[in-house]
Amino acid sequence: MSSTVTETDPSALGSPLTPLQLVGLLCVFFALCLDVGAVMSPAWVTADDQYSRSLWESCWKSPSTETWNCSSILDTDWQVVTLALLLGGGALVLMSFLVALVAVCIGTRRRFYGPVAFMLFSAVLLQTCSLVLYPIKFIEKINLRIYHEFNWGYGLAWGGTIFSFGGGVLYCLNPKNYEEYY
Repeated sequence: MSSTVTETDPSALGSPLTPLQLVGLLCVFFALCLDVGAVMSPAWVTADDQYSRSLWESCWKSPSTETWNCSSILDTDWQVVTLALLLGGGALVLMSFLVALVAVCIGTRRRFYGPVAFMLFSAVLLQTCSLVLYPIKFIEKINLRIYHEFNWGYGLAWGGTIFSFGGGVLYCLNPKNYEEYY
């Protein structure tokens, strides 16, 4: 009997990477990309090529000139809270992605499934609160006399939240049933 472990010995490889966890890792990566895009987006609310609002500033263009005038919008509590909740959720998504990536690289994935799922569901909770708060307070506080719509930046934030939820669900599935198969 030799005390060395061969490459084909399954116990030497750690837990195998299942397709569910690989897709979960991809979901977390997409959520992270969408969250970054949403935070950096200049268009959360737009109105008739004359008004644009991001999480950071509000810009408007007078009909007589072609120049845009911009000002910071972080002067009210609801705007700061919305940004803080969204950034907090994004930070949790980033941490869960890093933990999941490290787990894949070192081969001890099973013990990291729970913490990754918990961080993702916490991010979903924070981001959902910010994405519900934003339109409610925007409509209540901002009086635009022209047609306005929530634009692609707001949609990217919802996309990131949905991908975070999907990744959390995939990391909650029982890995033992699938690891034995692989």
